Amino acid sequence: MSNASTYTKLIKAEAKRLGFLSCGISKAGFLEEEAPRLERWLKSNAHGEMQYMENHFDKRLDPTKLVEDSKSVVSLLLNYYPSEEQNENSYKISKYAYGQDYHHIIKSKLKELHQFIETEIGEVSGRAFVDSAPILDKAWAAKSGLGWIGKHSNLLTQKVGSFYFIAELIIDLELEYDHITTDHCGSCTACIDACPTQAITEPYVVDGSKCISYLTIELKNQIPTEFKSKMDDWMFGCDVCQDVCPWNRFSKPHQEPLFHPKPELLSMSKKDWEEITEDVFKKVFQKSAVKRTKFSGLRRNINFLK
Repeated sequence: MSNASTYTKLIKAEAKRLGFLSCGISKAGFLEEEAPRLERWLKSNAHGEMQYMENHFDKRLDPTKLVEDSKSVVSLLLNYYPSEEQNENSYKISKYAYGQDYHHIIKSKLKELHQFIETEIGEVSGRAFVDSAPILDKAWAAKSGLGWIGKHSNLLTQKVGSFYFIAELIIDLELEYDHITTDHCGSCTACIDACPTQAITEPYVVDGSKCISYLTIELKNQIPTEFKSKMDDWMFGCDVCQDVCPWNRFSKPHQEPLFHPKPELLSMSKKDWEEITEDVFKKVFQKSAVKRTKFSGLRRNINFLK
């Protein structure tokens, strides 16, 4: 058995031990097919006010420009599907934000994985990424055989759907590489039909500037009035395209204690949200990704929904 094969098995076994759903590996290099897609998407202004999407175009498409001498992109999935959901008479937040901020939780798991690699294999340079650098997470996960990119532009797998985070470890170590899987969306258009703001403009293309997640999190100005009554009670993020996806009937609850929500979050009614104080906000969303929108941002969203 070659070194690459032995190292690959070691890394995948440790990723599983750390609680990752799955691990796939690709050869680091230029994402040829993604380049024209990204260029078209940016030219159509589908990124709205997310100016940062225009930066580091080359690095987004080529991890060897991001991490010197990198050889492999190790893609990892971490389940966040909750066992309980919010009260039905409530303004909604995306399931990924129920518990503590995923960035910190995943980053510490990636550090552990990197330390394991160095302990078992020797000095291996690399960097960990969790949704915070110019890297096309979904494209790399798909290239690594972890799933296919669905018509709603999220990564999908037949076994567990799409309620998971994607992260990467980019390292200067040759490994065995996985193969791309096939697309299983077929003729289904459930996500396109259900999107409250018609943000999925064509299969596999999302106009980010119309997406409820963008409007409630990324957009810093007032939400345009054209979206009044189209927000489906979402005050932070949106899960509609995932909720209606037939593959998500296979989602299983996560086993990560830090992703469990505070009980108050699940029980609050619309009236509770409308009367929320900054103190309650801090308590319910302590260490949460929702803090990104700040108390003022959440109030803006709730007032828009009223």
